[in-house]
Amino acid sequence: MLDLLFQNPLVFIFVAIALVISISIHEFAHAFVADKLGDPTARHFGRITLDPRAHLDPIGLLFLLIAGFGWGKPVPFNPINLSNPKRDSALIALAGPTSNIILAIALSFLFRFFENNFILSIFLYMVVFYNLILGFFNLIPAHPLDGFKVVYGILPHRLAIQWQQMESYGLIILAVLIFTHSTSKLIMPLVGFSLNLLGLGHF
Repeated sequence: MLDLLFQNPLVFIFVAIALVISISIHEFAHAFVADKLGDPTARHFGRITLDPRAHLDPIGLLFLLIAGFGWGKPVPFNPINLSNPKRDSALIALAGPTSNIILAIALSFLFRFFENNFILSIFLYMVVFYNLILGFFNLIPAHPLDGFKVVYGILPHRLAIQWQQMESYGLIILAVLIFTHSTSKLIMPLVGFSLNLLGLGHF
């Protein structure tokens, strides 16, 4: 992705801003839902904010700009404070990807009002595009992604325990998926379908 800086600096800036927005809304949603479900941990750490400085991990952002994938600061929460830890942990995990997809849908409507403004329409498209990518990527059921926790929350107790035992293999599975470009094969058809559904597939 860093080569984009030299090829088209304006697009690079738009992509960088889109990624910062996507990560910030994602982590904010985790913190907000955890707080609403009774766990004040994220609030104590100042994470219930849309300020990117609270959510961006410097190394994760560097990887994002250089390699095209990265991460934000994980939102801390304490399951002891939740009334139903298994279910509520899944809801907290699901909040992140859901927020990205909701933002993409909302901005797709805004895109229509500025479709004739070339610069603004490109920026809005980028934000929609990367929110969809981040949302779908995090739904992949491999630890430490949100999808792993969502599946854990859905499964019956006995199967959930067996599923949790796979947590230690998550990073290996995720690394294989990323370096074999399997994540793109999983995500991009969903992104393309979503863009068509939102009326942005022609852009």
